[in-house]
Amino acid sequence: MCSLDYISSSERRSTKIHRSVRIAMFHSPLKTTARTEPKDEMPLATATTAEQGGATGLSALHPDIVRTHVLSRLDGPALGSAACCSTTLRQLSSDDNLWSNICHSMWPSTTSPRLSHLISTFPSGGPRAFFSHAFPVLASDRNLTRSSSSPPSEFISAVDIRYKDNLIFTKVQETETVTGWFRCSPFRIDLLEPKDVVPTPIKHPEGEEACRDMINDMMLSWILIDPIGRRAVNLSSHKPVTVERHWLTGEVQVRYASILAVDQEHVQCGIVVRCGGSECGDEMQVREVSLEIEDMDGMHLNGRIVWSFYKGIGGKKGTGINRVEEGQRRYKAYVDMKRERRERKLRTEGALDMLCVAFGVSIFVAFCCFIFCR
Repeated sequence: MCSLDYISSSERRSTKIHRSVRIAMFHSPLKTTARTEPKDEMPLATATTAEQGGATGLSALHPDIVRTHVLSRLDGPALGSAACCSTTLRQLSSDDNLWSNICHSMWPSTTSPRLSHLISTFPSGGPRAFFSHAFPVLASDRNLTRSSSSPPSEFISAVDIRYKDNLIFTKVQETETVTGWFRCSPFRIDLLEPKDVVPTPIKHPEGEEACRDMINDMMLSWILIDPIGRRAVNLSSHKPVTVERHWLTGEVQVRYASILAVDQEHVQCGIVVRCGGSECGDEMQVREVSLEIEDMDGMHLNGRIVWSFYKGIGGKKGTGINRVEEGQRRYKAYVDMKRERRERKLRTEGALDMLCVAFGVSIFVAFCCFIFCR
């Protein structure tokens, strides 16, 4: 059984993995010289292996060849699926260097010395375990309850923003949790100071159509890491859920969100990237990258409440399949629930107002009857 949570139906995907492996072997520039049979002579075992899917032929290759020229070409989900195909591939795909390279390629912020060392100490696999924590979307579990344990001394945020697969922003930031400000104030993490800007190659959108195009071009990852408990969660929807352009200033606000169900309620982890035009060109600058968490009434949660359910979501992960579509679907469902909740509250308040008016009118009529009938 594979240890990654997002891997499923390995038997159905084994044929695809072997096909990918054979393609990688075919295009590999490495040439073997150990065998010197003539070209017109093919061993019977090799021919039989080719007909049976290449599994035995893969086992006959040197492990360094498979690891260097085949498995190194796979991404994280494909490498995890390959580990479920056979015992040999499982052993080869558990190499920490393969998973470290995948993590560094997907999240450049993890190349910092502190994060690299921290990731290597994750239990049950090091970088492989970190990938299984940070890649999937968070599972929407209604049984998630708050924890009463004290938070660690700090959180670590590893943030990467890409535009059309080009890295435009990356940062690692520590947030202290031992202060009274964290426990009692609304939870918010700002990665940029008010006067800081980050230049980007993004052209300033001229209309709503250009803003909608940014939904498919801009991707963000915000991994929140507990360095003491060795847990990590990705709080981003990976692609924007909304892109809005301010009618007066022209600034573009890109929002990412993940939705969690806690104690029969829903909370939104909202990430905002605010971009404005530069003074010396038509390219935009990143002026704000922030994270806030709010409930369905729009109230921002403080750090103590955020930690109370953060510890519970450490083991609640989705499958990693269609994570972008799943994140956007959950956000749309959350917006619908929030609208229905607001309408329900308005109806309740309207009914209470009518009761108060009716009660006041009845008291007034009773008073008038008492006066005139006395």
